[in-house]
Amino acid sequence: MDLTLQQIVEGLPKSLLNATDRDLEGFQKITEEAIKLREGHRNLQKMIKNFSTSTIRT
Repeated sequence: MDLTLQQIVEGLPKSLLNATDRDLEGFQKITEEAIKLREGHRNLQKMIKNFSTSTIRT
C-alpha cells in the first residue's frame, strides 16, 4: 500500500509533530531498539526451527 506524504503526515499525532528534537531522538532510539528486538526474535525462531529439524534427523 503506497501512502502519499500528506496521508503519512495526517496520520501522525499532534504530540509527535510538536515534539522537541530531544523527544524525537528518544523516540528514534526506542524505534531502533524495537526493530532490533523484532529481528532478534525472528533469528531466534529460525535457530529454534533449524535446531529442531536437525535434532529430529539424528
